[in-house]
Amino acid sequence: MAETDATAETGAEALLTALRACGVRYLFANAGTDFPPLIEGLARLPAASVPTPVTIPHETAAVGMAHGFWLATGEPQAIMVHVNVGLANAVMGVINARADNVPLVVLSGRTPLTETGRPGGRVTPIQYGQEMFDQTSLVREAVKFDYEVRYPEQCDSLLRRAASVACSAPEGPVYLSLPREPLTERLPDGHRPSPDMAPARPAAPDPDAIDRLAGWLAEAETAVILCQRGDPAAELGRTLSDVSGRLGIGVCEPFPVRNLLASDDPALLGYDPADALSGADLVIALDSGVPWIARTSPPSDRARIVHIGPDPLFGHMPVRGYRSDLSITADPRLALLALEERSTPNPGRASRVAERAAKRRASSVTEAPAEDAPATPAWFSHCISEIMDDDAIAFSELGLLPGVMSLKGPNRFFGNPHSGGLGWGLPAALGAQLADRDRLVIAAIGDGSYMFANPVACHQIAEALELPVLIVVKNNAMWNAVRRAVKGGYPDGAAMKRNEMPLTSLEPLPDFAAVARASRAHAERVEHGADLPAALARAVDVIRTERRHALLDVRVTATDVL
Repeated sequence: MAETDATAETGAEALLTALRACGVRYLFANAGTDFPPLIEGLARLPAASVPTPVTIPHETAAVGMAHGFWLATGEPQAIMVHVNVGLANAVMGVINARADNVPLVVLSGRTPLTETGRPGGRVTPIQYGQEMFDQTSLVREAVKFDYEVRYPEQCDSLLRRAASVACSAPEGPVYLSLPREPLTERLPDGHRPSPDMAPARPAAPDPDAIDRLAGWLAEAETAVILCQRGDPAAELGRTLSDVSGRLGIGVCEPFPVRNLLASDDPALLGYDPADALSGADLVIALDSGVPWIARTSPPSDRARIVHIGPDPLFGHMPVRGYRSDLSITADPRLALLALEERSTPNPGRASRVAERAAKRRASSVTEAPAEDAPATPAWFSHCISEIMDDDAIAFSELGLLPGVMSLKGPNRFFGNPHSGGLGWGLPAALGAQLADRDRLVIAAIGDGSYMFANPVACHQIAEALELPVLIVVKNNAMWNAVRRAVKGGYPDGAAMKRNEMPLTSLEPLPDFAAVARASRAHAERVEHGADLPAALARAVDVIRTERRHALLDVRVTATDVL
């Protein structure tokens, strides 16, 4: 590439340089006929002034990689897809990012607006067939901000505004629609780049509300914090560990999407809200959209309930009827620090919490299966935990049970977003591996989730980008979550009495190992649970010594847990 003047000349070039100015390192892209002005800009401008373009052969993989990259680094990235058809493929990933409050810049082309007379106008039949009256409607409900660019000089300012909105709490994806004309057209004479637009600073809590909470805490016999996600820098996890230990507050991580505490933290009561809430007279839901299930595990009626977060009422959720005696809009970490400042340490309560936590850890020992038996979900999770060094991270999509794992600290376990858009775990792991090629990154995913991830595309990405990720498929040959739901609703029904429950079997499954080998991965099928530790050791050795990605297809029993 020629090193030319970095000054943008077209709308597309203004967009690219604005992305880089906003800290976007990678543009994960699935290109189409709307991309020529962007491709020309990437070729003409110096590499340092634009994001690194990454060719991704499927849109859901592009969004998942950007999602995982942010979880690993805290740096929002950008994706771009092809008009309405590419956006339609990307929508599920954007829904996941919205549910997980992950900031990313979503860009798509838009069919040229004009038939004649302007650069970038229509030249192919599909540019008629792909046009919609409202293309943005495909994604509008899943983003914080959306707009369609009309003029080339807007490409810079709108991008900077969108990125700033994405990174302001509560974070989330944003979307720009890009017709080809403003991308192609030259910027007006005298155009200057737009000024920086800093994201909003984290919100501090109301002092009176914190004083009230501190008073309730002083009166509490058994206080519990429920928190299901931390920040990429792990600052909330470290603060939560310190504050809960000093103040004697138990911590439960219900339905976790980003773990906060190490497994051996003396405040960690586990991951089951029903158990943690037993006897609690003060419950603090800390930035938790689903702190418990109202039907099955609500807190005691006598407990005081407090919700804290950037949006403590989760206004984007249409139905969310959790009781709240006190709702505090604040950054979770700042709220904890303020509560600590206004509270007195409680050694007696802390001792009781530590005793409960120790009993939980003692009860989480996992037994190996019989020599010729498949792995159980607990054994599957335990064995993966055993190969994780101090820096390793695992992306779990209907795969891992954190309660039987030995997590070394915050952000070692990433669970699938509560939106449940399948196919997230493997691309997210690829994005995290791109952020740090030397870190052990594991995708532990169900067999159905693996197929949803467009595995041929994901294996191609792993090989093309030299990403030595470890993929462990939990293979029970069925939609086990669906089977469990049927059992919960109709435990004595006709479906449970069938040898094969309708709409749940995935038999006959493809040869997952063969799919992986098509992209030169190390791949094995593991039939017996007793063989899993050795197979994992071989896979990690290949990753460390040959720098290839690896897949293990592990037969696992179908149980009433994951």
